[in-house]
Amino acid sequence: MKKSKPTDIPRQQVPEQTPEKRIKNFSEVPHGYSEEQAQTESLRCLQCKKAPCVKGCPVEINIPQFINAIKEGRFLESAAIIKQTNNLPGVCGRVCPQEEQCEKVCVVGKMSQPVSIGKLERFAADMEQQSGKIKIPAIKEEKKEKVAIVGSGPAGLTAAADLRKMGYQVTVYEALHRPGGVLVYGIPEFRLPNKIVEAEIHVLEELGVEIRTNVLIGQTKTIQDLMKSYQAVFIAVGAGLPRFMNIPGENLPGIFSANEYLTRSNLMKAYRFPDHTTPLPQFKKVAVIGGGNVALDSARTAQRYGAEKVYLVYRRSREEMPARKEEIVHAEEEGIEFALLQNPVEYIEGTNGQVCAARIQKMELGEPDESGRRRPKPIPGSEYELPVDAVIVAIGTKPQKVILQTLPDLKLNEKGNIDVDPNTGMTSLPGVFAGGDIVTGAATVIEAMGAGKTAARGIDHYIQEKKRS
Repeated sequence: MKKSKPTDIPRQQVPEQTPEKRIKNFSEVPHGYSEEQAQTESLRCLQCKKAPCVKGCPVEINIPQFINAIKEGRFLESAAIIKQTNNLPGVCGRVCPQEEQCEKVCVVGKMSQPVSIGKLERFAADMEQQSGKIKIPAIKEEKKEKVAIVGSGPAGLTAAADLRKMGYQVTVYEALHRPGGVLVYGIPEFRLPNKIVEAEIHVLEELGVEIRTNVLIGQTKTIQDLMKSYQAVFIAVGAGLPRFMNIPGENLPGIFSANEYLTRSNLMKAYRFPDHTTPLPQFKKVAVIGGGNVALDSARTAQRYGAEKVYLVYRRSREEMPARKEEIVHAEEEGIEFALLQNPVEYIEGTNGQVCAARIQKMELGEPDESGRRRPKPIPGSEYELPVDAVIVAIGTKPQKVILQTLPDLKLNEKGNIDVDPNTGMTSLPGVFAGGDIVTGAATVIEAMGAGKTAARGIDHYIQEKKRS
């Protein structure tokens, strides 16, 4: 019998909830691979010696090695290989944009569809969790030096884990009542279940990372206070301040930032309605402004709360949408109406004092802008009114000033983000490092994790050099 070549094996499709069923619940949409599917998909990997996929991974996972372990049925070992460099595999396997990173440069992808690296990572992580045999990473050698991490999102958690494995005494400070940052307040349950984040944070605590919640650095304590007790500080607070368009009517009741809307849903348990008191009103017609993952998360969340109609209003075309293609397809399947090449110019007040409509202007695409995407231009005389009783604005975020205003000597870049040495994560203040969205602006979870790894290495080098001097 002729043996199949890896490129002859079709990419395995993950089973999912049907659109009709999933729009009525907050359960995870994809179910994940079965053992048979995962091992079949693993056969597609060519086991490249100079694997471009590894270079395409911001957290440097040995991708051929972990996939080979799956192929041979060594599932727990596969998870252990991933966790050598990535402490949040269950998270990354669900929300990392692999199609733009490791899978984009997969050699198999030049001949057919790339290996489904992300789905295999999720499989390995889930198998470890289901086994109950969670492997706690080893600590090289205990050190007496202490490091403070400000923020428990993906950058902070990654730096904390790496530094702890190096032997440092690590304390994470989180302003909210639960750790996880954007992983728990910004990403809906149907994309990233809270139990996955909680389980992976628990591993960090078992490793010896101390997490202190309800501590707002910049108010309760300052960075200067922390530097008196710690040898280094890593600022990883994200960019949690929402951006608005500053158009007429934007302050009307019924208009939310995506940050507020998703935080109410995810962190305040509105997704458990009616079993949990919901901090969100029920709306009938909702317009979501934006074309990124946050906009799609908001639109799909609003629909699950029973909205009769949800419009995704985006000023460019579908091709320019920055959201993951998988999420775009899911939203279309679920009946979200895409109002493309359209942009709000005003919100209209109803007789009850709430927003009752959005005045929308149609757009056309002109020459490319600095992002490489064609710049949208208004079409004169194309305005129309879209009846809505809620609007969710998801056009990006910027850094909070709580910490920054206490550090007048900290160098910022032209966008108001913290300026750092890209090789170390060091800021203009000795011993103070930063990474993630507070440096780059809103980016992906995996990019923030990559920044956390860079900062951990930079902090280690800084502390050891200071000891030698």
